[in-house]
Amino acid sequence: MKLVKNFLRDESGQDLIEYALLLAFICLFSAAVFVSVGQQVSGIWSVANTTTSSAKQAALSGQASS
Repeated sequence: MKLVKNFLRDESGQDLIEYALLLAFICLFSAAVFVSVGQQVSGIWSVANTTTSSAKQAALSGQASS
């Protein structure tokens, strides 16, 4: 009986659980940020690719007419 009472009163593992939960929340938040930023970078890359393709076509058509 004394062993059960001591076990129920023991709080030494709480800090470890709290830090593990905090770390898990930080990881989830970081993953969400990386996904969001990845989508934005993909959009920027698409715009840059379209712009450089247009510039290339304009340069090639300017050379052909000269």
